[in-house]
Amino acid sequence: MPVAGIDVGSLTAEVVLFENGKVIHYVIMPTGANSKTAAEKAIDTALEAVSLKRSDLEYVVATGYGRVSIEFADKRITEITCHGRGAYFINPKVRTVIDIGGQDSKVISLGETGKILDFVMNDKCAAGTGRFLEVMAQALEVELSGLADLSDRAQKTVSISSMCTVFAESEVVSLIARGLPPEDIARGLHQSIADRTAGMVKRVGLEEAVMITGGVAKNGAVVRALSEKLKTDIIVPDEPQIAGALGAALLASEELNR
Repeated sequence: MPVAGIDVGSLTAEVVLFENGKVIHYVIMPTGANSKTAAEKAIDTALEAVSLKRSDLEYVVATGYGRVSIEFADKRITEITCHGRGAYFINPKVRTVIDIGGQDSKVISLGETGKILDFVMNDKCAAGTGRFLEVMAQALEVELSGLADLSDRAQKTVSISSMCTVFAESEVVSLIARGLPPEDIARGLHQSIADRTAGMVKRVGLEEAVMITGGVAKNGAVVRALSEKLKTDIIVPDEPQIAGALGAALLASEELNR
């Protein structure tokens, strides 16, 4: 019996369809200006791909900041719970989950059975998130997808003193005007994200294995900088953006069985 998990974030909406213990399909779409519309479009797109209708779904769990607007959901669960559950399903050895999304970041500590032991969350500003990287890429006049490659060509690291998106953008513009290489600035930006995230990890306590999820997990330069900072390998799922929706789908399946 198919169930669905849907995670509506500030920048993207993800849907995972789950049946018989496995993912049967998933989609990732821009949230846009209306989280309700994004949720409906995402679920319908996912269902159409596997020739199903909403009425075929036995249970739907919604998560993410836009979960309150998803009227067709049977239950709404916090993203902390869903991200932890999704990460543990992907790899049961994971004890620390680092999720860096569009406009927030979180670190979750998991027990041996996947139970959440502790967490810390930054949802007050976009510092060190996907939105932060988008703005910095624009300031450096590169595509967001090319920011990691730019950083990899750096000869040294330029220190970025501010993590506030607005102030950091002004700082980057000033550094460019001074003639500093964009490559070195990009590395400094990635290092600043690693430093900030490592501080969050320290607050909950680092336990291996460590997994990173969210859209920023697709930026290899951030992952490498964070790995060096934490002095540990970091697991990157095949599709790190669906961890929250996957967790929601797993919880939907559990609710149905219950």
